[in-house]
Amino acid sequence: MARSRFVGDTGLTVRMTTVMFLLGALFVALVVGIALVVGAGFGYGLGLLVGLGGIAVAFYQWANSDKVAMRAMRAREVTPAEAPELHGMIDRLCALADMPKPRVGVADTPVPNAFATGRSPERAVVCVTTGILGMLTAEELEGVLAHELSHVAHRDVLVMTVASSAGIAAGMLTQGSQYGALGFFGGRGRDNNGGLPVWLLVLLVSLAVYAVSFVLLRLLSRYRELAADRAGAYLTMRPDALASALQKITGGINQIPQRDLRQVGAASALCIAPAISGVSLRTLTSTHPSLEQRLEQLARIQAELSRPTG
Repeated sequence: MARSRFVGDTGLTVRMTTVMFLLGALFVALVVGIALVVGAGFGYGLGLLVGLGGIAVAFYQWANSDKVAMRAMRAREVTPAEAPELHGMIDRLCALADMPKPRVGVADTPVPNAFATGRSPERAVVCVTTGILGMLTAEELEGVLAHELSHVAHRDVLVMTVASSAGIAAGMLTQGSQYGALGFFGGRGRDNNGGLPVWLLVLLVSLAVYAVSFVLLRLLSRYRELAADRAGAYLTMRPDALASALQKITGGINQIPQRDLRQVGAASALCIAPAISGVSLRTLTSTHPSLEQRLEQLARIQAELSRPTG
């Protein structure tokens, strides 16, 4: 976790370290396994190329995470002259948190949401939508921005970006196998000593890695959202404002047409609330904790802050 005045979270640190280790091991196993399987079928020169391709995916994810997320949300960076109130609010929160100021972006969409991305605090971007700017009060927006800044300070955005590489690579290989891209080669390769065809081995390995990556990332994603709620609430000392913002955002998303929600769906996991309407979040596949769970936590923090000291 970056040094700042955001409250520390040992649970988040432990989870990020564990997920990075497990998914790093899975990614290495995927790259080596696919390289060996393909190499056994067609020669190890091609297997080496597959391995290098997997590494390239991870590097691209790390180097361009901010650009990819901004494009997915159709967002653009704004200057203090273009958005003085937004920049002023982030300036105050960064000074309060004693952290570097990230770049600031705005996405022109009616979907009320916000997200943070970037491989480091120096490369980070905090982005809000025009929908959220027109919906929240200043106190509520401050709570949302504190939540997003805590993601930057905790460095969980970087962890999520890098950790997702194994799942992305496995997903690409799975789709390739299903649509016959690898099946074509499997038909021409050596028969693998009478065992399974090369394309089927690639498919099975990729599916296994993707499934494990899918579960681990969602478990981490739900916890990091709760950690960001806690850190943001303690920084502003206004958990009630963040709770009110979350209720408005969730209610607003439920009123947005599916066509608009699909436009930002690719970056939904990064947002403060998922860009999904009418779906229960009490499942293993959800990227966010339920609204009820988040409100209960904020209510406990409010009660704690309201108790007289001394």
